[in-house]
Amino acid sequence: MDAFVIHGGKRLRGRIRVNGSKNACLPLLAAALLTDEPVIIRDVPDLSDIENMVRLLVSLGCKIDTVEGKGTRAAHMQVTDPTRIEAHYDIVRTMRASICTLGPLLAKRGRARVSMPGGCNIGDRPVDLHLRGLKALGAKIHLDGGYIVAEAPGGRLKGSRVFLGGPFGSTVLGTDNVMCAAVLAEGTTVIESAACEPEVEDLANMLIAMGAKITGAGGPRITIEGVKKLKGVDYTTMADRIEAGTYIIAAAITNGDVVLDNCPTDALTAALDRLAEVGVDVESVPPPGKSDVAKDRLRDSVRVTAARRLEPIQVVTQPHPGFPTDLQAQIMALLCLADGNSIITEKIFPDRFMHVSELLRMGANITRTGTSAMISGVKHLEGAPVMASDLRASAGLVIAGLAAKGATTVNRVYHLDRGYEKMENTLQALGAQIERVNVAGA
Repeated sequence: MDAFVIHGGKRLRGRIRVNGSKNACLPLLAAALLTDEPVIIRDVPDLSDIENMVRLLVSLGCKIDTVEGKGTRAAHMQVTDPTRIEAHYDIVRTMRASICTLGPLLAKRGRARVSMPGGCNIGDRPVDLHLRGLKALGAKIHLDGGYIVAEAPGGRLKGSRVFLGGPFGSTVLGTDNVMCAAVLAEGTTVIESAACEPEVEDLANMLIAMGAKITGAGGPRITIEGVKKLKGVDYTTMADRIEAGTYIIAAAITNGDVVLDNCPTDALTAALDRLAEVGVDVESVPPPGKSDVAKDRLRDSVRVTAARRLEPIQVVTQPHPGFPTDLQAQIMALLCLADGNSIITEKIFPDRFMHVSELLRMGANITRTGTSAMISGVKHLEGAPVMASDLRASAGLVIAGLAAKGATTVNRVYHLDRGYEKMENTLQALGAQIERVNVAGA
């Protein structure tokens, strides 16, 4: 099994490009099921989750060719067999985002049989809100041997008012599913307590380009006027705000000097606010070959530097536009070296603290109480063997390893391959001493 071996203490320097967003691209790929016409999705990251989604869509009757472009990939897609409706367990168990095929299948084909999803071990993430939303549109749903079996009576869903609020806020993939189902439904659908994440807005923008009638995406109320059919589209995935945030924090913890191109600063306001309080400076600079800064703040170029003394802060994870839970582990690693006591409160996934015990192995001083963790800054971290438990925890451990004294071995980096395209190559390009090795039994 692969592991990363990191020799810490190298300042990161150089220029890299942020890839297309994994969390945006997965539902974009699934939305290709909504039309019989060709669909092109650009800036598709090279990740294991993406490859699993491609395998799933092929099994659902899509022909997909992946084409390499200038530093990016594009997926050329078209439905060739609209009779397939079953998303099999052997693929769906590998990633939670497989559930976002449910809405498009139900809307376009009138029936769906989708296995209950798998994914990261970061706490309970039930799909009841997805099912409740689809039932509100008239779907008949039952469970059969671990599969969600859904049918649209008469072959077409009916527009309705849908409430998607849950105990930990709204649901991103649930909003995606209901929105995709509603675009081909008869009548008007209003989604209340919709997820406001920019990835939801990105999906809405692609659906609109396909002929859907959607207003309000990016806010808590989305209105969809159903249409009878959608057309093909050529669409570019938004930049990955979590990848961008991860590399910003990696630059900061090494006291580096890094420029990130294609950086979605407009989608990172809460994270950049907290990082500024820590002492991290993120300044817009001209993109390559340009003399002025980018006008599109979703495709910005930024220079990242940090003060030598890092200030302690308080962080509370919240639904967008709050601080993203997917950057919680990374900023915790940074705060391990702050000069004082910081507090992180996790309000999205209360159990998302499995990286704490591994950071303690590296000499961090962290005390967890319920849904909060107090981080007392230390002078330095020590390299140690650590075990990755999920995608973002893995990124936090890599960040800690970049700053630690000595060697850190991060085991089970297959988690990282789900969400970061060849992370070791990116960090090597910035001067990090990191390599991928095969460790027996890791």
